[in-house]
Formats: sequence, C-alpha cells, structure tokens
Amino acid sequence: MEEEEGPPPGWESTVIPSPSPITTVTTAVNPTTTTTAVNPTTTTTAARPEMVQMVCGSCRSLLLYPRGSKHVKCSSCQSVNLVLEADQVGQVNCNNCKLLLMYPYGAPAVRCSSCNSVTDIRENNKRPPWSAQQGPLKSFSSVR
Repeated sequence: MEEEEGPPPGWESTVIPSPSPITTVTTAVNPTTTTTAVNPTTTTTAARPEMVQMVCGSCRSLLLYPRGSKHVKCSSCQSVNLVLEADQVGQVNCNNCKLLLMYPYGAPAVRCSSCNSVTDIRENNKRPPWSAQQGPLKSFSSVR
C-alpha cells in the first residue's frame, strides 16, 4: 500500500497571513487566474493577504478576493459586488420559495435570486442587541 502525501490537489488551505486590509476594488478570479487590484496606485507587499470567497450576485460565479475588500468586481459579468461583514448582514426566508436570503441591514426588502419574488423585511430589519448576539454568560469553573 502507498502512503498518502497530504491532501489531494485543490484541498489546500487558502489562509495566508494578511497585512493591512485592502479596500480597493479587486478583480474576481477563476482557479487558473490571479487577483489584481484595479487601482494602479495601490502598492502591494511581499506577503499576500488572506483570501476569502463569495458568490457573484449577478451571475453566481465564485469569487476569490483578499479579506477586508469592500467591493469585488466579477471577471465573468463585470458587475461590482458589495462585500459585507457578518455583522452587517441580515437573513430572512423568501416568502415564496423559502430560500434563505441575505441582505444588508437597513434594506426595506430583498428580491429572491431563485424565484424573483420580493420579500418585505421592514419588521425583521433590526439587529438584536449586542447582549443577545453574544448569547448567555458562560460560567467558568475554577480548577482546584
């Protein structure tokens, strides 16, 4: 029997140490291409930032971009996607097909990407208090 030498190709971790967050618009990538900054005056350092993924809101392509970016431009359809952090996103189920939808806090409604119906989210558009987001206090027992 042969010994395996690590994970199969494509299963490598994409976690790379990150310098300061990049906030310029970046180009989405396919697995065979690289990410480039749109702003030519932006300088990059030798260390590459941690890369994260999102799905394009227009064509549903998988986009790979540096963590901390605010906008990502899709290389397939050229649309610019707004990147939201977890604490800036709300979730609601589509009233028609029950698909879980994500939306930026403050939006009055969200259109389902699957069935195109519009779900009103005005009533559910408030973030829970910080104490509710953190959950109940955890008690720590002392070791004796």
